[in-house]
Amino acid sequence: MTNWDDQLKKIDKQLESISDEALLPTKAAPTPQAKAEVVAKQASTSTLGVALRLLLAVALGAGMLFWPYSARCGVGLFGYLAATGVVAISGIWTAVWTWRHRSAKGHVLSLLLILWGMILAGMEVLPRVGYAKPTPEHPTVWMCS
Repeated sequence: MTNWDDQLKKIDKQLESISDEALLPTKAAPTPQAKAEVVAKQASTSTLGVALRLLLAVALGAGMLFWPYSARCGVGLFGYLAATGVVAISGIWTAVWTWRHRSAKGHVLSLLLILWGMILAGMEVLPRVGYAKPTPEHPTVWMCS
């Protein structure tokens, strides 16, 4: 049978013989060359690109308010749901870009776009799965008769 107290004493002695610096090595400071590469990368990717992506996604989200086709059932419904998915995906796309470029306001807007896409899809899906009260605009059927 193993005497755990003796084993733990041996481990404690081994740990005491090692310096703290050897146990927890410090991170090396970035070299000037690495800092220059980061600055060059930030300069090459402009804020204009982030703003254009965000503008495109916001225009898509706002355009969903003016959906020209019937979304009550059938192909029109599935097209509308696909478009709401595209709105949510464009929100994710812009969220990644705004996060990388440290654009706080743009990131909040892109998260709101994701939420907007989910709300639009939920308004159509929830009555059909029995969770929300159906209305004439949002019936319980998926396919047209």
